[in-house]
Amino acid sequence: MTTNLGNDRLIWMYIQMARIRQFEEHVKRTFLEHPGAMRGHTHLADGAEASIVGALATRNSEDFVMPTYRCHGQPIVLGTSPRKMMAELYGRKDGLCKGFGGSMHLSDPERYFPGTSAIVGQSIAHAAGAALTAQVKNTGQIVYSFFGDGSSKQGAFFETLNMAAVWKLPIIFILENNEYQAYTHVSLEDANAAAGDPLSKKAEAFSIPGFTVDGTDPLKVYAEVAKAAERARRGLGPTLIESKFYRLSAHGNAITVPPVPTQFPEHEAIGVYGNKTEFKAAKDKDPLLLFRAQLQQQSVLTENELKRMDDSARAEMDDAVAFALASPLPAPEEALNYVYA
Repeated sequence: MTTNLGNDRLIWMYIQMARIRQFEEHVKRTFLEHPGAMRGHTHLADGAEASIVGALATRNSEDFVMPTYRCHGQPIVLGTSPRKMMAELYGRKDGLCKGFGGSMHLSDPERYFPGTSAIVGQSIAHAAGAALTAQVKNTGQIVYSFFGDGSSKQGAFFETLNMAAVWKLPIIFILENNEYQAYTHVSLEDANAAAGDPLSKKAEAFSIPGFTVDGTDPLKVYAEVAKAAERARRGLGPTLIESKFYRLSAHGNAITVPPVPTQFPEHEAIGVYGNKTEFKAAKDKDPLLLFRAQLQQQSVLTENELKRMDDSARAEMDDAVAFALASPLPAPEEALNYVYA
């Protein structure tokens, strides 16, 4: 896949993918290495790195980014502090939201990351609101709306895409098809998938462009999203892009009763369907491994250079965990802060 990206940008893409993966790995290890440090649900996006980075490589610095609750990767690319992110996941005072938001409610408005929601599909409507504001104020901003295949069965998806199409809102809808809606395979819960059609076919109902892209290749994602971004900036309205990849961890951690620590179970492919072959095939198509090989083949980076970048990302997230553990918990009397109803 050829693009107009120079080596510096390709290297940047790999570094961001490695940082996302290391953040997610450190979150996952927390449940074993620091039992009780993280409570509540946490949803990882290992496997989505190429899709996230490829899409956001097309972004201008003031464009809005609004994902769903599987939201750790996007703010890392935007430059949000992993220290503050990890502290937020740990419910600590030095977190992005002072420990009140947790994994599913990250927010960094200074970097045009308004916030996320734990309600499936809600972020799609929120993103359209941001796009309408940009349109009315003529700011030139566009909005990147990320959501899972499960969200595309919610009423908010249909209502929002209809409105966005009618008003030609400057928004890119990125449907992250990671093959599972929580514990159910996409072929069992999506009419398009059951019929053998791509999920991007949903765009036809709203007479907007719809495309499906290999979400394990950041360059393919970049090329498709770049066209959608140009369309949005020209005032021609939204595009629906189905980015196909495989979620490499289970839907979320299992919530247990103390003293049993919370932990991540086996992936649904194995735990629910007993399909070890499917899971192994997905691991063999790990987007980080594929992009590493591509960069080496094109002589963009050597094995030693890639290892140094991996080590740097690992050290950065080691530091984030140490920072989060050292951060104090909110005081009991602060429990009702920021409660307005």
